[in-house]
Amino acid sequence: MRLRNIKGADEVIAANEFVIKNPKEYKGKWNTLFQNENPIHIEIGMGKGQFIMELAKQNPNINYIGVERYSSVLLRALQKHEETELSNLYFLCIDAATVEEIFELGEIAKIYLNFSDPWPKDRHSKRRLTSKEFLARYDKVLKKDGKLEFKTDNKALFEFSLEETKEAGWYIEKHTFDLHGDEEMNRGNIMTEYEEKFSSMGNPIHKMIIYR
Repeated sequence: MRLRNIKGADEVIAANEFVIKNPKEYKGKWNTLFQNENPIHIEIGMGKGQFIMELAKQNPNINYIGVERYSSVLLRALQKHEETELSNLYFLCIDAATVEEIFELGEIAKIYLNFSDPWPKDRHSKRRLTSKEFLARYDKVLKKDGKLEFKTDNKALFEFSLEETKEAGWYIEKHTFDLHGDEEMNRGNIMTEYEEKFSSMGNPIHKMIIYR
């Protein structure tokens, strides 16, 4: 899906105090930005931000960073963020492939991936955010006991992700092909915009929780 460019989005993002413009300078010291030693969770490909903002509201003792590559999408999240008073949430407008350049070894406690681009063509498999290549990047920033949670409605991508997890030497703590029908895994579930849309159409939501 081609994203519509929104005129002025880059300027708004550049002026917003909650978007970090020089993230590499914080590598290894992100807690100084939040001014506390609370654990840091990140969502990669956060879209319009509904999921991570609700997490930040519910968990004031956790620091959150939302990562979104597209400025036109991040702009929508910033508009929502203006309506909140969340001091435990910042944003990055970067490519997910650069995470190891921005976060230090063991700096992140949890990673969320929600409804990531499936990159359906085989030749693009390395671009999938749950590929072995990306899992290797996450391995360099997650704490030893850190976890990754992934949700999608794309069954082919989910099956690919389960296989990549095993091949990369990670472990599957839990997984389900029907999140909303799984009482245990759905307990406390926060839905993204995409999740609300897809589930309302009758699409089952798949979820896995993995660790090293």
